[in-house]
Amino acid sequence: MRFKIPMPLSSILREQRKWGRKLTAAMRVLPTADTPKPAPRARAGRSGLVEVPSFGTNPGRLRMLEFAPAAAAKAERATLVVVLHGCLQTAAGFDHGSGWSRLAREKGFVLLYPEQTKQNNQNLCFNWFRPSAVARDRGELMSIRQMIEHSAKRHGIMPDRIFIQGLSAGAAMTVALLSTYPDLFAAGQIVGGLPYGSARDAMTALSVMKSGANRSASEWGDLIRQVRPDTQAQPAVSIWHGSADKVVAPVNAEASLSQWLDLYGLTEQHGVEVATANGKSRIWKDGDGRVLVEFRMIDGLDHGLPVTRRAGTSERQPYMLEGAVSAPVQFYRSFIKPV
Repeated sequence: MRFKIPMPLSSILREQRKWGRKLTAAMRVLPTADTPKPAPRARAGRSGLVEVPSFGTNPGRLRMLEFAPAAAAKAERATLVVVLHGCLQTAAGFDHGSGWSRLAREKGFVLLYPEQTKQNNQNLCFNWFRPSAVARDRGELMSIRQMIEHSAKRHGIMPDRIFIQGLSAGAAMTVALLSTYPDLFAAGQIVGGLPYGSARDAMTALSVMKSGANRSASEWGDLIRQVRPDTQAQPAVSIWHGSADKVVAPVNAEASLSQWLDLYGLTEQHGVEVATANGKSRIWKDGDGRVLVEFRMIDGLDHGLPVTRRAGTSERQPYMLEGAVSAPVQFYRSFIKPV
């Protein structure tokens, strides 16, 4: 029978001294009650968006998030694209589903995402139907203006290179911004939205979303003229809507078209049909040949942002409708891409 010889006492003592030295060294780097903790490093979320905590008085109590790729600093004409999400959406979720940050990284422009909070609206809708939220220099509208001015100053962006896109409630807020601050934008894209002034409270908002509102073209135009400053600015407006939209009735897109045509002194007959693979499209140009109004009614599209299919993508975002056309890409090609 074999017996295991126990470790000599001298070896045991050496091991104890070695572990004692390791423990002492470890204790030196542990924080104590008097040791200040290092400040946490700011980092972007998974989407790449970075929150800008201070940008103005922020009367509308919104959050500001940005994406500024390295290529933006090298661009000859710095560009800013403002994106407003819809209800039940966040800025990060919208960005992930829409592909805006991928496009911004590739083309070298800055993205700005105003984000609604649950303190303002439990469903994360921008409050486009509240007069106090969409009045010039008040509420949520003023907060978004402050974000735009803050971002434009930091990145050296001129007014003729600021663009805006919105979906649903974000589209209605986009219309309010284009109406009250026309000098601030070169163009805007309204996706699944409503005309300016179509509702005055939550109840009328639900009614208009379902059935629209009965007004003449001049009455629609007057609603913008009442809040529009004295300016010659005419930002281009691109109106996108799905013919099968069950949340915001397509009649609202027709009303939006009437509103902007009347404001710009255009008529239905001035429109030129453009062939597309997904429904009728018409454009109206000014005397210099610049597109002032674009109208796209997409066949069979429900309520949401049309985006192209991405191979290998299993995660889906609410109100991101995959198909053959991308509203962000088409907006970039038609209005944002430098000439």
